[in-house]
Amino acid sequence: MALTEKTVIEKIEIVGEFNHVQIYTARVIYDGEREIARETNSRVVTPESDVLGENAELQAICAAVHTDAVKAAYAERVAADKAQDEQVAVTA
Repeated sequence: MALTEKTVIEKIEIVGEFNHVQIYTARVIYDGEREIARETNSRVVTPESDVLGENAELQAICAAVHTDAVKAAYAERVAADKAQDEQVAVTA
């Protein structure tokens, strides 16, 4: 039988204050119809992430949960965290 490979999205979750999108995928290898190997991965899409290369389903989810208000609040938090880190580095 020929080996085939398929990547599937197993789960998508929306988590946290800034609606981070967690994506769980599996790369599955088949020998004919029998699964012989599986590799799982996860990654996070933040409100500032570029999702243009993602599939339509994930783009739609991100468009729905990463509103302008969420993006602005996330950008403010990132800027505040960066300023705090710089201040700590100066005083250390």
